[in-house]
Amino acid sequence: MTMINKVAIVAGGGRDIGRACAIELAKKGANIVLTYHSSAESALSAVSEIESLGVKALALQADLTNQVEVTSVVSTTIEEMGSIDYLVHVSGGLIDRVKVSDMSLSHWHKVMDVNLTSLFMMCNAVIPHMSAGSSIVTFASQAGRDGGGPGAAAYAASKGAVMTFTRGLAKELGPDIRVNSVCPGMIATGFHDTFTADQVRKNVAAMTCMKREGSSEEVAKLVAFLASDEASYMTGNNVDINGGLLFS
Repeated sequence: MTMINKVAIVAGGGRDIGRACAIELAKKGANIVLTYHSSAESALSAVSEIESLGVKALALQADLTNQVEVTSVVSTTIEEMGSIDYLVHVSGGLIDRVKVSDMSLSHWHKVMDVNLTSLFMMCNAVIPHMSAGSSIVTFASQAGRDGGGPGAAAYAASKGAVMTFTRGLAKELGPDIRVNSVCPGMIATGFHDTFTADQVRKNVAAMTCMKREGSSEEVAKLVAFLASDEASYMTGNNVDINGGLLFS
């Protein structure tokens, strides 16, 4: 697998899974533009690590729910790197655990914007710059299949929509551009550090066939495969990576 002289945008590449994806793609030879929202220190350290691999790297602070900032990310990538071959859209989040009966409309919109609208805007902006052979990897979630945990109905709905958007976009862009999604289960990240109790994490890990949580690096290897020509006959897929917790 080689990505030498290719250019990848990793949206939400400043920390955890996104950071691991940026580094994994760089190891395959790709030049990297990663965006981050608030994790500046981790994003800049990722740039240093990527540059040590002998490829180009650029970190851009951006709110990907803002159309102006999305446009800026894409135009800067073209100016600095010359092309866009891969989009890996990791950016998103739960925001907070809120029951539907207690949920404000503003919370609903915020969850949808950060997980779904940001993906639409990034795809809309990059597609005109992608040539035949390019690919997009989106991020859904196991929650998109099973509805998520307590207070995560909005998040689960947004990730279910990402899965359907992935399928529809694959139909629109084929045969020139492939589009696939990954659906992570319990991965050891800041997401679960913030939103999932330790005992719940232990219980969920124990229910997997692998009897543990996954790592960001394991997800990144799957992402690199889906982005690459090694997955040349795969498009419109939502690929699970959950240690055998859920079979789809």
